Amino acid sequence: MSKSACAIAVLAVLTLTHAASAQQVRLLNESRDWSSYGAGDAAGAVCFAMSKPQSITPTPDGYSQGYIYITNRPAENVVNEFNLVAGFTFQPDSVATLSVGGQSFNLFTQNDAAWLDDAGQSGALASAIRAGSSLTIEGTTAAGIKVTQTYSLSGATAAQESINSDC
Repeated sequence: MSKSACAIAVLAVLTLTHAASAQQVRLLNESRDWSSYGAGDAAGAVCFAMSKPQSITPTPDGYSQGYIYITNRPAENVVNEFNLVAGFTFQPDSVATLSVGGQSFNLFTQNDAAWLDDAGQSGALASAIRAGSSLTIEGTTAAGIKVTQTYSLSGATAAQESINSDC
């Protein structure tokens, strides 16, 4: 993952989670296809592991880079929160499906993002990501095109361990 792409993604996550201007972002770990970062401000620490897709089929018109994140925000009792920034706008009121290690998880979508439909599955998904070798997400674009993104899980365990130890 290029440094500029990481910087853009870091700012996107921090904008979604806290005010980016007040945070000092630091790289915690780079391991194969994953990176992890930590930051903190008056609201507390936030740490996240992230990766970008290895493939996207078909590539939708207007596609920008997609990312998946696993985030910890201890002050808010948030651990292993999964988030997808797809790089395209989802069809309104659609559900995306995440598959890893023979398990499937439903994601609710909003604009270009998706989260676990059942937040209670966060721990199970984080464990499946650590045990798996690849992850796929299928979703439908606003234009009605079914898109599949495939992510490598090489380095995911090290990235999750670094956010768990820092946050």
